[in-house]
Amino acid sequence: MRMTPRRLAVGMSLWFPNLFSGIRVRRFSDDWTSASVELHVNPLTRNYVKTAFGGSMSAMTDPYFFMLVRHQLGPDFIVWDTRGEIEFVTPGRGVLTAHFHVPPEKIAELRERAHGGAKVLEWFETVIRDGDGDIVAHVRREVYVREKRRVTEAKAASFPG
Repeated sequence: MRMTPRRLAVGMSLWFPNLFSGIRVRRFSDDWTSASVELHVNPLTRNYVKTAFGGSMSAMTDPYFFMLVRHQLGPDFIVWDTRGEIEFVTPGRGVLTAHFHVPPEKIAELRERAHGGAKVLEWFETVIRDGDGDIVAHVRREVYVREKRRVTEAKAASFPG
């Protein structure tokens, strides 16, 4: 069964760590360039002072840039989420939302930089907003990209020098 954006959104929302952390994947775009995720702040996802737990906010942003890059690049590339940073701006309450976007131009750039098996590390940024649209946190995620060795070797073999 082919993984579609809709299937992945439903699957990620039902995945045990997300389901019980109040994280809901609202959508992946059909072309894998964007995703939207919500965090419902409730007794299981809030901290001592009854605002959004920082770990829940980090979890709601963890895999989505990686997934967008991976699906756009395709099977010839290794893609990993390597690092994340989060700056908390204001306490989060209610339903928090994060939107992720990786345009095709960025994918073309990553493909070119990773050509020949080069290791590429790229930072992506988003914000987490509350229901009023106020920024709750600034988030950065670093993604690792490399062309798979079999692809690099096949290309080299087809161009004898």
